[in-house]
Parts: sequence; C-alpha cells; structure tokens
Amino acid sequence: MSDVNRFEELVLPHLDAAHNLARWLTRNPDDAEDVVQEACLRALKYLGALHSNDARPWFLTIVRHAFYDWCRRNRPAEIARDDGTAIEMAIDDAAIDPEQAALRSSESRLLANAVEELPLAYREVLILRELEELSYKEIARIVDIPIGTVMSRLARARSLLQRSPLVYLIGERTSGGER
Repeated sequence: MSDVNRFEELVLPHLDAAHNLARWLTRNPDDAEDVVQEACLRALKYLGALHSNDARPWFLTIVRHAFYDWCRRNRPAEIARDDGTAIEMAIDDAAIDPEQAALRSSESRLLANAVEELPLAYREVLILRELEELSYKEIARIVDIPIGTVMSRLARARSLLQRSPLVYLIGERTSGGER
C-alpha cells in the first residue's frame, strides 16, 4: 500500500478531530486550518513512524506539535504567559421550543468563551477528554505528560470553569437569577 493510500485510510478519518483540536487551541478557524494543513503534511512525511492502526492519538499529537510551532511563530506571548490551567460542563441537548433553543445557544457561546479563556495547557487536555473523548492514557501520550498530570489538569480546568464568571452567567439564567 502506498503512503498516500495509507494516509487516506489511517489519517484522513480523523481530520474532523484534528480540526476540532486545532480550532480550540488557536481559538480561530482560519488559524486552525493552517495548523491542520501543516499537521497533515507532517503526518504524510512521517507516516512510516506509525506502527499501529491507532492513528488518531498519533495524528492529534502531530496537530498539537504543529500548533505549538505555529504559536511560537505567531503568538509567542501566549505560550510565555500560559501557566497550564482548564474546564468541564455539558449542556442538555433537549431544547423543546425556540426560546429554550435560543437560551441554549447563548449558554453554549458563553461556555465556549469560558473554555477559550482557559490557559492553554488546561484547554488542550479538556478538549481532548471532553470533546474528543480520548482516554487519560491517550491524552498523556499526546501531550507527553504523566497520567496523573492529565487528571490534575482536568480537575483544575473543571474547577476554573466552575468559577468562571461566564459559566456563572449560565447558572444565573438557568435559575432565574436566584442563587
């Protein structure tokens, strides 16, 4: 099987996950496209290093490295100020009427803003766990940190989200302002 065919078979199915991770890390869809494009080029170049059929964590690792390289070139201050902090929360999918749908949309935007405000180290583990549904072991391998650090960063991220003024607004809306 040629490298191009192997790339198409093993890597391309994970393009949405790669874009999702890059979008959350860069906080900009256009920048995410640049990161994913660079990651695809790297994945194709280093496809020989993939020895198993578990391409998703391997490819997301490449996306993460491509992001950090991109960030060093375009946003070095973000890396310098990042102290490594993160998130959690799920919004119920069951909107019944237009008013609830509008409220849910607004709450989703507030939550997304709160996630985007998390320090990079926390944001990346949160996205990999909660949105990409990767195991702690896979996240540890992608981010190149011990599993215990993955768990502590997730806990810290969730704690920061719970204390976020943006997430607090969601609670205020949900409870009708009564706390």
